[in-house]
Amino acid sequence: MSTDPPDDDRSGDDEDRTGAGGFGFGFNLGPGAGDLGDIGFFLQDLTRMLSGAGSSGPWDSAAQLAGSIASKGAPESNVDPVDRMAVEQLARVAELQVQDATGRPLDAPVRLVPLNRSQWARTFLRDEQDLLERIAGSIGQALQAQLGGLEADLGGDPTEAATPFGMSPEALIRQVMGMMGPMLLGMMAGSTAGHLAARALGHYELPIPRPVDEPLSMVLSNVDEFARSWSLPEESIRLWVCLSDVVHHQVLSLPHVRDHLTALLGEYAGGFDHDPEELDRRMRELGIDDLLGSGEPDMAAVQRLAGDPDLLLGAMQSPAQRALMPRIQASVAVIEGYVDVVLDRIGGRLISDYAQVTEALRRRRVEFGPEARFVERIFGLELSQATFDRGAAFVEGLVERAGAEVLQVLWSSAETLPTPAELDAPGLWLARVGVESGDREGDDDLGGIEIPDTLPDDWT
Repeated sequence: MSTDPPDDDRSGDDEDRTGAGGFGFGFNLGPGAGDLGDIGFFLQDLTRMLSGAGSSGPWDSAAQLAGSIASKGAPESNVDPVDRMAVEQLARVAELQVQDATGRPLDAPVRLVPLNRSQWARTFLRDEQDLLERIAGSIGQALQAQLGGLEADLGGDPTEAATPFGMSPEALIRQVMGMMGPMLLGMMAGSTAGHLAARALGHYELPIPRPVDEPLSMVLSNVDEFARSWSLPEESIRLWVCLSDVVHHQVLSLPHVRDHLTALLGEYAGGFDHDPEELDRRMRELGIDDLLGSGEPDMAAVQRLAGDPDLLLGAMQSPAQRALMPRIQASVAVIEGYVDVVLDRIGGRLISDYAQVTEALRRRRVEFGPEARFVERIFGLELSQATFDRGAAFVEGLVERAGAEVLQVLWSSAETLPTPAELDAPGLWLARVGVESGDREGDDDLGGIEIPDTLPDDWT
């Protein structure tokens, strides 16, 4: 049975959902766009948006933007009660199967709520508010540093360089700088949540911690549309998503795993480069350093930037962030690898067409366009096929060498999580944590593994 969907169905994942650039906002630049007078109307519109007349705050603006992007501006209905009950039953099946396979019950029974896209987007905004605030604040400081450098470069008599709406360039830039924080928070947070919701299937669309005391969520319309586009049974896709989210939740609800990954993501989120000179150098490499200056920008570079906003994010990435990414990737890879291994052990027993379903869903997670990659990268994630393959190979390597019981050590503490070097050499990890290595056949089942909160006394 072929699992290739029609080309037009698959390409829809990558289309611009707002009509405003690759990440939900953008602008067109004509000849002479580098002159402040020529972009005056763009800045005027930006200033009006920043003034927020009648707005009740950046988070309300973010929620409105997220809902608009997620739903493509169309009204959405609530999930049908019959579908809601069906998904809740699948979630209970998934919980029991995962617990039986791993031997570790969750601290509280799984609750899973099917949502529409707008509801999922607002839930994500609430859950990740702290992290999104840090990201927006850090990127805002970087952009403010650039605008501050532009203000210093203008010099001269401010009355001689009035903008088309009666304000000197220096005054305009100061006003933009003063209001950039709330605008960026609303725009970045809303765009991030909206684009995620437009494509999300389950709760852990991104493998990052979510509140442990809140229900898991599923975007039922996305799940069912995906099933139809690949000509697969809706119930099979629903159950696979439930299983995946329950395993993710099992690992990400461990306090030391949550704390470890939250600390890494938080450090990355606050680390965008604020050095104007270094940013200028990188912008020159992109050919867009004169975008707000007096020269003529490289319009080909601007077009590349519009098509791949990750270029600008790369220019703002600091050396400290680049040093953090291998550690983030190691943590994410081992989580995703573990999820894949658990699903492969139990999925075939529960889903008759598990091979086709898994092929489709695992292809989906690495076949997104630039705006999706941008969303991942602002969190410091690199969810490429190589990331998933490295994690699965590491977990499989541990089980082959030391048996399924070794996974209780893997998840026992933050200190036993693999380093980037160990992720590619399971033997190094086994030696460090004191587990004897030997060639052993992995069981078809994970063998009722118990994942303790601390290392056993006899492990050294």
